[in-house]
Amino acid sequence: MLDINAAVEEWLTDHASRGCNRQSMFDAMLKVGFEPERAAGVIDATFKGIQSKDPLPMGIEALRQGEYLYDACPVAADNVIRTFDRDVTVSMRCERPQIIAFDNVLSAEECAEVIERSRPRLKRSVTGVGVYNSIRTSDTAGFLPGEDAFIQRLEQRFASLMNWPVENGEPLQVQRYKVTGEYKPHHDYYSPQQPGAIVRGKDGGQRVATLIVYLNDVPQGGATQFPLLGLSITAKQGGALYFRYMNGQRQLDALTLHAGAPVLAGEKWIVTKWVTERPLESRARR
Repeated sequence: MLDINAAVEEWLTDHASRGCNRQSMFDAMLKVGFEPERAAGVIDATFKGIQSKDPLPMGIEALRQGEYLYDACPVAADNVIRTFDRDVTVSMRCERPQIIAFDNVLSAEECAEVIERSRPRLKRSVTGVGVYNSIRTSDTAGFLPGEDAFIQRLEQRFASLMNWPVENGEPLQVQRYKVTGEYKPHHDYYSPQQPGAIVRGKDGGQRVATLIVYLNDVPQGGATQFPLLGLSITAKQGGALYFRYMNGQRQLDALTLHAGAPVLAGEKWIVTKWVTERPLESRARR
């Protein structure tokens, strides 16, 4: 039986807050494997909870006024995007939600260098504010913003690919997933329903979009999945996946619920870039 974890609770609250139809939420939960009685009960409890709460900040109040509004995606609409130092090919686009898959964002040599630089820095991954959690079973390594010429080049390439300022980018973070390692369904934006979300979102504000760059081919498993869409993206060395979840009205797109499927053979290495609505104060102080 599937668990009602924090990410599922967040998805339920988002949909109930903006008045989504109970039947459509029930159908979506059955589609991904929840038992009917469990789905019906948690949906009912969510709607009751919403009715007793005060208006919510950081975009959720806007969602109550209607469905998420898809405005123009910042990423260029071309099939080949010329970044500041490399041409990148688009292999897939989804408009609702805004998801784009790319090929050849990094060369094989660059992927290998990121992995080797990361190995001595790896530590067990956390979620939230320094919390170890079974939701995310991986090791993580971080790089300081612009810490050397190589990192600067990658940050500039990612920024130009996403058409978003370098100053609005969180530090690069590398994750290694061993066999059975996974990241269960979650959203990347700061949820107003979670303790500390507003504080975490002050430096740069809300997250706007994510770029996941795959550093190796995974022999089996390890795909990036969007369970509410039935979409799965296989890890391919040098390729990348972009998805945007905040629009110009600061609404948050709950359809970007995603997961890193368990690795079944080998390892999975990725480098992740999150971008925010404003420049990061911590980055400016460096």
